[in-house]
Amino acid sequence: MSGADGARRSTRADVTGPAGTPPEPLAAATGGLCPRCGAKTLFSGFIAFAPSCTNCGLDFLQFNVGDGPTVFLTMGIGTLVTVLAVVVELLFSPPTWLHVVLWLPLTLGGVAVSLRFTKALLLALEYRNAAREARLTSDEA
Repeated sequence: MSGADGARRSTRADVTGPAGTPPEPLAAATGGLCPRCGAKTLFSGFIAFAPSCTNCGLDFLQFNVGDGPTVFLTMGIGTLVTVLAVVVELLFSPPTWLHVVLWLPLTLGGVAVSLRFTKALLLALEYRNAAREARLTSDEA
């Protein structure tokens, strides 16, 4: 075992706990960790999942995170920003350009940053709970 492998394993053990146990979903989401082995391989881009874990081979494409986090975050953060914009307008009456400069980056940044976390959290929870799409058996059809 080389020094780099030993460093990687000790770092992963710090996050995942005892050797061989998967990380908790919150730890996996916060660190972008593989929900099986704890390696930092979940994302290939800022919010794009990697096809699979390069450490343990878990196929991330088998999980169906869907558009739920995007819609939920857009609606939640949009509501918060709208309320803040109305309060700022009523208290200070700033020019329109200032509203654009303040609220547009806050909305886009808030959704993008929280989207990374929520997508990773949903994937980790799907893995932990072995969630799969429902299937009808021949008895139920």
